[in-house]
Amino acid sequence: MTEAYIYDAVRTPRGKGRKDGSLHEVTAARLSAVALNALKDRNNLEGHAVEDVIWGNVTQVGEQGACLARTAVLASDLDESIPGVSINRFCASGLEAVNMAANQVRGRAGHAYIAGGVESMSRVPMGMDGGAIAVDPAIAIENYFVPQGISADIIATEYGFSRDDADAMAMESQRRAKAAWDDNRFAGSIVPVRDINGLTILDHDEYMRPGTDMQSLGGLNPAFQMMGEQMPGFDKIAMLKYPHLERINHIHHAGNSSGIVDGAAAVLIGDKEFGEAMGLKPRARIKATAKIGTDPTIMLTGPVPVTEKILRDNGMAIGDIDLFEVNEAFASVVMRFEQAFGVDHDKVNVNGGSIAMGHPLGATGAMILGALLDELERSDRETGLATLCIGSGMGAATIIERV
Repeated sequence: MTEAYIYDAVRTPRGKGRKDGSLHEVTAARLSAVALNALKDRNNLEGHAVEDVIWGNVTQVGEQGACLARTAVLASDLDESIPGVSINRFCASGLEAVNMAANQVRGRAGHAYIAGGVESMSRVPMGMDGGAIAVDPAIAIENYFVPQGISADIIATEYGFSRDDADAMAMESQRRAKAAWDDNRFAGSIVPVRDINGLTILDHDEYMRPGTDMQSLGGLNPAFQMMGEQMPGFDKIAMLKYPHLERINHIHHAGNSSGIVDGAAAVLIGDKEFGEAMGLKPRARIKATAKIGTDPTIMLTGPVPVTEKILRDNGMAIGDIDLFEVNEAFASVVMRFEQAFGVDHDKVNVNGGSIAMGHPLGATGAMILGALLDELERSDRETGLATLCIGSGMGAATIIERV
């Protein structure tokens, strides 16, 4: 089988996902074009240089609808002969786009692809597509649907994580992200967003709160306790499915959950022939990809079984992985991953994660893969694994090796 290589990876900064955020006036199509143009310019991609653009995006409605991938190509400087396809695997959409592209290359369905994703959460709020999993009683009731925040609290309850555990992890994410920015560790991948006059709109992750400490986190109220215990009473739904739980321990709040932000990320993937033709040197090989379905109620445990699957399918052990990127959707997700595998926290999200910098849904998977590649190079490590939990109960993972 043909090998698939990563030749480049870029991302925009993450802007606060609200009306006063720096990227609120920038549409998802324009954010996408920033990332696509950066890959084009950095790698001299002229004409029909890649087979397709595979683009992840979660809330595919309004200005993020109508095959945003193709819209993004037309909004960018890429040749119009390059098509685009939008995909949605919820929070893993950006990583799934990369995995699909890699497997297309490995199957010889084209020499190169651009893959990644985008989300403008300030302009197209999460959930406004009205998906059936949440709003159709015939589906939601049968599958014991609860919101993701309740699921995160179920994980904390089931596996014994306290509020202090979650807050300590959140504070460490903030510390690591600030240290990474202070040390310019993202400099090779960040593409500033500029206006029509070339003036910089945003060149840094603006969601970060480096002054976060245990005291400030301790003053925040649990974000999901009311919806769990009062109206609409999701805790009772959860305990119908998990009767061994006497109550749900609501430990998550805005400070130890991922931030709502805007952003885009793109990865250039190709075979050896593509690199030779373009005069490009590969940075890493995509060794393996995997996805899996999981319990749709607790829903966010996917990184554990999908990691077990990808390691098993490729004859590897957890000790073969030098660095991990586990998306910080909620603190309990990462803590459960580390608990399940006995992984040292010093190998996980070493430059901070979505709790500190934010989680732009459709883009995050590509962002954490790029961060993993950058850190493997910076720290001179060889093998890394990126994984995300996924709404409605799924998991996705990718293993890369430097070349």
